[in-house]
Amino acid sequence: MTQIVLIEDEPGIVDFVTRGLTAGGFQVHAALDGDSGLELALRERVDLVVLDLMLPGRSGSEILSELAGQRPGLPVIVLTARGEVEDRVNGLRDGAADYLVKPFALAELDARIRAQLRAARQAPATTLHRAGLRLDLLARRVTHDGELVRLTATEFDLLAYFMHNAGQVLTRQQILRAVWGYDHDPATNNVDVYVGYLRRKLAGTGREPVRITTLRSRGYRFEDAA
Repeated sequence: MTQIVLIEDEPGIVDFVTRGLTAGGFQVHAALDGDSGLELALRERVDLVVLDLMLPGRSGSEILSELAGQRPGLPVIVLTARGEVEDRVNGLRDGAADYLVKPFALAELDARIRAQLRAARQAPATTLHRAGLRLDLLARRVTHDGELVRLTATEFDLLAYFMHNAGQVLTRQQILRAVWGYDHDPATNNVDVYVGYLRRKLAGTGREPVRITTLRSRGYRFEDAA
């Protein structure tokens, strides 16, 4: 089910939107302030955010900035009582995908959400999400439950290969071919060494551990807990 985060401080609007979108087949997670809303929006399975600009705590503009850095590509529809052109332009410039002025019809919000989700599905994937990890293929940046994990280029490529093939057993030969570009070298233990590097760097990050399981005489498997 499509996961929507609604960040809005007016309980009446929260109730109205949540009821309507739930009836339309969406699962809605609501927050009444900016800080808890940002925490919800950074969750792995979120598909779209509906965001009010005027919030207690962290402002909608600050949340847009955070999401642009940590979840680029996540569609955000901004709700606001201010309908001036300059306000709309600023919101779009800050990273909003769309802009809706209050008061609004639920049918219009529903239609805009569906349009943004269609556009997001058609765009080429630039991020991977598995087991609390977020891997940005363009920026070559990895976070675990929002915490930055610093990896070398080879470690990044190895993690990307594991995440692309989560849940599958990968032989050392397959990993050598995909990450290092050669099929077999009995004298090298590059795979074992770099799997060890990854395990150490991912240990202690995020809320849940990332598991890369060793399967004796077979290879490795990235356990997909997503």
